[in-house]
Amino acid sequence: MSLRNPSFAAGGQSTWTFETKVHFRNGANGRKSLREGDVPAPVPVEPGRVPRVARLLALAHRFRELLHVGEVRDYADLAALAGVTRPRVTQIMNLLHLAPDIQEAVLDLSRTLHGRDPISERTLRPVAAVPDWATQREMWRVLTGPDSERVDLDVSPPSRPHVKGEFTKGVPRKRRTA
Repeated sequence: MSLRNPSFAAGGQSTWTFETKVHFRNGANGRKSLREGDVPAPVPVEPGRVPRVARLLALAHRFRELLHVGEVRDYADLAALAGVTRPRVTQIMNLLHLAPDIQEAVLDLSRTLHGRDPISERTLRPVAAVPDWATQREMWRVLTGPDSERVDLDVSPPSRPHVKGEFTKGVPRKRRTA
């Protein structure tokens, strides 16, 4: 800031001139606010985005903390707080059943530059459903192995053979006529 000597305007009144550097900053609700000083250096941002499954796992840890300290009573309160359904809260919280080293690997996944994330929450559900951490680690190796670009673990039960009189691919069964 600099200050200049006063000058005298018509009528004998003195006027002062102040010089300072200012910049505008984005405020709340899109408002601009005037700030004194130089424009701050921009914060460097890594390219890409954090994978969704890593964000969901971090959210699961936050939910667990909220439950532990008593800020929320149960999953219903968490669902209301997050604006999702109770079953979705359960799906998110089930990520905490992953082995600790798998959780660490999920949180350390590299940023996605474009396209889909290499591992989705849906592909991790079967891994988290297995109670044995050694089996989880083997399933994780299959998911993240060098040969797998995008693998979906299929742990659904085998399909039943067609039973006569039941629905077949959306076609209703034939009705009996007397």
